[in-house]
Amino acid sequence: MNLLEELKALDPKDVGRWPLLFRALAIGVLFLVLTGAFIYLWPVRSQLPELDLARKEEQDLRQTFDEKQRKAANFEAYKSQLKEMERSFGAMLRQLPGRTEVPNLLVDISQTGLAAGLKEKLFQPDPEIRRDFYAELPIKIRLTGSYHQFGSFVSGIAALPRIVTLHDISIVPESKDAGPDRLTLDVIAKTYRYLDDSEMASAEKGKAGAKPAAGGGAGG
Repeated sequence: MNLLEELKALDPKDVGRWPLLFRALAIGVLFLVLTGAFIYLWPVRSQLPELDLARKEEQDLRQTFDEKQRKAANFEAYKSQLKEMERSFGAMLRQLPGRTEVPNLLVDISQTGLAAGLKEKLFQPDPEIRRDFYAELPIKIRLTGSYHQFGSFVSGIAALPRIVTLHDISIVPESKDAGPDRLTLDVIAKTYRYLDDSEMASAEKGKAGAKPAAGGGAGG
């Protein structure tokens, strides 16, 4: 029997009965295959953390790309929205009086109460409060009259061409024996004015001067 016939006669399910030579060859081949697989897979396994990191970076980059792509696709819509916001902001800003217009606005607020038939017991402007680009001017007001007159006063305030808001509203009877037409209204009216360029520059300068200097520790 030649070698080829012997190979064909080998039963792969019964390796134990193979001739010694063939068993040794089979073990050698298996050893070489396992060794080759180990040598090939060891570097790959050692680089798996780097592969996972690269995949995560790829995912992050894809997400960033998708976000930028959506923004780019909506760029014109964003521009239109920004223009509309600028128009709305400009319209609101025009409703804020300048520094020279504030006295006339205070007169308008006072006259609104008198026009509604109310008696003015207190009209006290408090110091203004500076904000980012505007100043807030609170005014303590006390008026006496009826509910109907108070309603006319509130409607008149809302109809003013400048922004005036009402806060901390309190309505109580003028006295224990007072009738429905003898009520006292305490309210804080707030109006607002925009800061001019010189005031804005002064505010920015004040903010910069208020920041602590770096590295200013005391020496021993």
